[in-house]
Amino acid sequence: MTAPRTPPPGRLTTAVRAAAEPVARRLLVVDDEEAIRTALARFLRARGFEVITAESGAAALIALAQDKFVGILCDIRMPGMTGLELVPHALKNDGDLAIVMLTAVNDAPTATEALGLGAMDYLMKPVELSDLATAIERALHKRALSIDQRKVERLIREEVAAQTDELRAERENIHAALVGIVTALVRVQETKDVFLRGHSDRVADLAASIASVMGLSDDEIEGMRLAGRVMDVGKIGIREEVLNKPGRLTTEEFEHVKGHVNMGLEILSVIKPLSHVLPAIAHHHEHWDGQGYPHGIAGEHISVGGRILAAADAFDALTSRRAYRDSMTQEEAITYLGQRVGSLLEPSVYAALRTVVTSRKTLQFLDPSAD
Repeated sequence: MTAPRTPPPGRLTTAVRAAAEPVARRLLVVDDEEAIRTALARFLRARGFEVITAESGAAALIALAQDKFVGILCDIRMPGMTGLELVPHALKNDGDLAIVMLTAVNDAPTATEALGLGAMDYLMKPVELSDLATAIERALHKRALSIDQRKVERLIREEVAAQTDELRAERENIHAALVGIVTALVRVQETKDVFLRGHSDRVADLAASIASVMGLSDDEIEGMRLAGRVMDVGKIGIREEVLNKPGRLTTEEFEHVKGHVNMGLEILSVIKPLSHVLPAIAHHHEHWDGQGYPHGIAGEHISVGGRILAAADAFDALTSRRAYRDSMTQEEAITYLGQRVGSLLEPSVYAALRTVVTSRKTLQFLDPSAD
């Protein structure tokens, strides 16, 4: 069996070195003068640092690609790539590097430029070794603070996100429960009148289908379905003798019935997830010609949702038996409503309603088992 080859000293791969050696005190010293590099390296090693040296900016980039460092001590004036040119490349490789610059020239603009590029400190040659040690430790401390701050900020963001998700889920559960309560109220109301049972669910499905044919967005389609389910919650305030009256309503009774729209809005307005469907519910008894209620608005002043609900509600009412009349067939209802395009219904909404009803009849013809 062949013995494993031992890499030459100093030639361990980057992966092995990263696993085998601590990075916490590894510095890169970059200077084109060998005597200065050697003196700086000897001093820093005596201070407990692991030191790698590079004679140029290009050599420093190679070292940065091969090893992980916590800081760089770099001369500014070097042939080829200057120290100022090296700084942005080094920080692109590792944005956490603590960089201290050295120069023999007392040049304030150069110092400002070095700091502006991302260096943490700037020292004049010849430098006092005690000042150098202080500058290195200060730069490393800034680096550690910066890393810790980012960690804390990340933890805070994660915690806030987690709490936000929990609050959102809790709020959605509460909202769903509230909507469920409203839907239950509507269904309880429908059970009082055998002719109204299932009305809200049928209107909801029909309104969603009309919205789909009209090309509304998925959110708007589901909004119409939701509006249809809860639009009649205000009917819980209608007196039963009026709700089930077999004959024509008196003027007072009709005014009483019309009040269910505003009563429903009062109930629903406190439920935030329903806020986007309130305009449709407010307008579902308005007519295209302005002869509806409760506000008597006309045309484009009626919300699109209100126009759709008016069509779905009217069609279901016509095709359902009432205490005071028999039901129409779907064909009869479509014909009847077609005669009221421009008065009761907007033309484009009626066209979509007719398309939905026709397509449903086609499906039933193709599938006799369909409901």
